[in-house]
Order: sequence, then structure tokens, then C-alpha cells
Amino acid sequence: MLLKRKEFLQAGSLATASLMLPKFLKAFEGKTIVPPGNKVMVVLQFSGGNDGLNTVIPFRNDIYYKSRPRLGIQKEVALQLTDEAGINPALPFFKELFDEGSLGIMNNVGYPNPDRSHFRSMDIWQSASDSNQYVTTGWLGRYLDAQCSGCNKPTQALEVDDVLSLALKGNNIKGLAFKDPKRLYNSSHERYFKELNAAHEHEEAAVDYLYKTLSETLSSADYIYQQSRRYNSTQLYPGTELGKNLKTISSLIMSDINTKVYYLSLGSFDTHVNQENQQKRLFTELNDAISAFVKDLKSNNRFQDVTLMTFSEFGRRVAQNASGGTDHGTANNMFFIGGGLKQKGLLNAMPNLSDLNEGDLKHTVDFKSVYATMLHNWLGANDKEILSKQYEIMNFV
Repeated sequence: MLLKRKEFLQAGSLATASLMLPKFLKAFEGKTIVPPGNKVMVVLQFSGGNDGLNTVIPFRNDIYYKSRPRLGIQKEVALQLTDEAGINPALPFFKELFDEGSLGIMNNVGYPNPDRSHFRSMDIWQSASDSNQYVTTGWLGRYLDAQCSGCNKPTQALEVDDVLSLALKGNNIKGLAFKDPKRLYNSSHERYFKELNAAHEHEEAAVDYLYKTLSETLSSADYIYQQSRRYNSTQLYPGTELGKNLKTISSLIMSDINTKVYYLSLGSFDTHVNQENQQKRLFTELNDAISAFVKDLKSNNRFQDVTLMTFSEFGRRVAQNASGGTDHGTANNMFFIGGGLKQKGLLNAMPNLSDLNEGDLKHTVDFKSVYATMLHNWLGANDKEILSKQYEIMNFV
């Protein structure tokens, strides 16, 4: 049965997923790859531009309340972290993490000449490029390319989503995107795909490549599913999308699958209107899911080996708008959660609200320095090769 490229791509969801497949996934079936102390990074994207000022609240700063007379979170409501800063009241577990030394907060993170377009700024963050560059690979995809050069036991990256983000696309290797291991497994066992794979005859190179990718997907779907079943968590996760996604990641972290990077997202934080309720809803989902995830890791002695990092494509304007929200801004804060942090708490100064750039925060930390730090200190990778430039290495991990 011969099949041309267009017909193949119309085959269904599994064909779409298979194009994201790391070629080496099948190679480790039946082997124990993950040694004790294996470092794992979980990247959580706050899609839509989270408002950092109502996340980590400068409750001693009068400019904050003058700029946000109705939207500002009052000191008595904020969960106090230090004498000058509190955290959003919908994040009580983050307050617990802060108090125990398992939370780091980096303020004023951004990049020069910021772009206020969601799509363009997200591309910049995911590709780790300058604002005047257009790059088609992601920083984690290039990590996959670099760490696999000449190695026989490459690691991989998995995204819990239906579509693979730019961040995980390399020149030679890409991460794999899937929502649920069982759903991927069930799709791979559909009769159509089995018959399609069995009927392959040699054709043009592009179609041969697609057949090969499908064959690897069929094989690897079994492997991922079996690995996800090796650990049956007793921790009760919330039934939200983020809760389910973090439970999937936890099940794989506890298995022998050779994965060092997991990627997922939460949103939308595009709070032009009615920000208070929208951010509260999202933060409640975040708080409860992270609480279950951390407790799961701790009960299995893996919390020391996992660092969860959050980011958003930009922050919001300092001043509230007329619709009970905030508009697109620039610099923002990032969270780091884990038992292996070397520095905890507020990692740098709070935003300077008296020194703005046309009403926006000025960045004092380039996000690519954060990436360089995670690549070099946590993943043991060549950050300069991956980011094409030497950035400052910090000491929080």
C-alpha cells in the first residue's frame, strides 16, 4: 500500500504527535537509566503575561497603591514574606515553600528592547534570542542537540500538551508533546496505524521518513505508557488540568524514563479586564497542583533532584487600567521551587517603581542569564554553546 505525504499527514492525531518524537526514545526500553541524584527541570509557562506586581506584592511601596488604587493588594491581605514583600493570598503553599527555604523569587527579569506582542515575546523567551533576532529553534531543543552530540545515552524532553512548543524544537532533536500517556498508547494501538505501518514499502525519501517516525512512535508509546504506570501515586492531586499534568510528570519522574526536562503551561493570564478574579482562579489552580506535586516528590525523596521554574512572556503595566485590569508590560518575576536551591527567598531587589520606562518596569536581569544558570549549574550542559553567547552564571542552583 503506497501512501503519499499529504495522505499520511491526514492520518490523524498520532501522525501529528509522531512528528515530535525523539528518535532515541525507544532505545532505553527495559533499561534502568535514571541514577539516584538525577537532576530534573520542570518548566511551567504562565501564558498570557502574568502580573508580577500582584504576584509578589511590594506592600510598603506607596507608588504601588497610587498606581493601583482599586487593584492593589493590601498588606493585611497579602501573605507576608519579608518586611517589604508579600505573596498573592491565593498562593498559601508558596508562602510555606518560602518559609521552609524551598522557594526562590527572581525579580525584574526581562530583556532589552522588550516586545509587547504575546506571540513575538513568547518566541523570544522560548528561543532565547534577542528581540531583533528570529530563531527557529528553542533553547531546550538546542540543549537536546548539544547534549546528544557523540553520546550513546541521550536524554529527552517531554511536554504535557497537544502541540510542541518552540522551546523544545532543536535542529536535529525535538521533544515529544502528548497530553496523556494512556491516550497516546491507545492511539498507537488503533488498527489503522498498525496496518499502515505494516504495509510500508520503500518510497520517496520524505515519505520514508514519515513511516520511520510513525514506527518509532508506535513503539515508544508503549514504553512511555508502561513507564508512567510504574509509579502509582498515593498523593491526591486536584482534578484541574494543571493537577492532572503534574501528576503525569510525577509518574514519569518516579520511573526509569530518561527524561531531564518537562514542560507545561498554565493560562491565560491576559488580564486586561477583571484581573483580580481571573488571577485568583489561576493561582488557586497553581497553588493546589504545586502543593500535591511537591508533597509527592518529598514522599519519594526526589524533591532534592527537581527544580521547577516558572516564567511568563512579559509582566503588566505598573498602573491599572479603567477595566479592572492591567495592560501588557515588560519585566516580571520568576519562581524557582526545589529542595536543591543554593539561594532561597528574594534573590534580588524588588522592582524600583520610581524608575520606570514610560510606565513600565526596567529589567535588571536578562532571562538568558537564568537559562544559562539552569543549563550550566543544574543540567550540567554547555550553556555558551546552546545560547551562542556567554551570559552571567548565578548561584541560586
